[in-house]
Amino acid sequence: MLRRDFMIAAMLASVPLRLGAEPGRSLHTVPPPSPLRLPLKTVFKGEARFQALIAQAKKEQWLRLHLGTRTVRVARAMIGVPYVNYTLEVHDRIENPVVNLDGMDCWTFYENALGFARMLRYKPGPYRPEDLLHMIELERYRDGRCTGSYLSRMHHLEEVFHCNQRRGLAQNITPQLPGAQRLRREIREMTVAWKSYRYLRNNRALIPEMAKIEQRVSQLPVYHVPKAAARAAENHLRDGDVCAITTNWKYGYTSHVGLIIRVRDRAYFMHATSDRDKGRMTVIDRPITDYLNGSSKHAGMVICRPLDPPPSRMWSNVR
Repeated sequence: MLRRDFMIAAMLASVPLRLGAEPGRSLHTVPPPSPLRLPLKTVFKGEARFQALIAQAKKEQWLRLHLGTRTVRVARAMIGVPYVNYTLEVHDRIENPVVNLDGMDCWTFYENALGFARMLRYKPGPYRPEDLLHMIELERYRDGRCTGSYLSRMHHLEEVFHCNQRRGLAQNITPQLPGAQRLRREIREMTVAWKSYRYLRNNRALIPEMAKIEQRVSQLPVYHVPKAAARAAENHLRDGDVCAITTNWKYGYTSHVGLIIRVRDRAYFMHATSDRDKGRMTVIDRPITDYLNGSSKHAGMVICRPLDPPPSRMWSNVR
């Protein structure tokens, strides 16, 4: 990485955050990474891809880019990675942040791209797998802390968007988009289908607490843009926006998630898909409006715009 890039980031780190400096931004700190509770080889896979991404980021100077553009660069570099489900389920009881760059589902695809992009600005290199795990912990776990309990992980995108906006790490722009409407659902998927989840299946004592979490998620103020209004909203979307697909199912808000990428004045949907006709891998799909209209199961979309965390004080040690 160029010395000038280090100096730019060091200057960024020295600028104090101001309340209201950005929409949805608030004073906050980044919790330190939790200690590894499982072996690194269990919770981090894809070392070769990780090192290749670091080399590409250095060569193309991704650090200089806005977070959304940075995220899209990482995501594009992961196009073609196989779709693999349940990559986070690595133990029967012990919870730990997990990264698998060699196989991912829709949720881990967006998290891996965003986490890597944030890592570049959060601290200076050299980068280690633990640095990416820290950024994943920041996004995935309630208040950015993994306690070792399965319940410290946020299992509903609606809670992720709500929690991270409260912490100043994102802005859910959906209510401001043309045609946005309030959704009301009774969330109980995980408590009803608990046998489908390894941690719940092996520790049934978690189920009552999960029911309380789902009750709280049901009460969150969730807005979506119905697919009939999606075309009008496209012009407001940016590279790197997280796009969650809402469902018509009465017991859930969302059924899929990916990233927005601007292509020829349209907002395209980039995601990890399990569809066999798309190769069961990460792809750049159609414009988001066309994607939504492609299935009767799709109700609309929720758009959350991530923000960079404040840079680590480690930048001040760069010479």
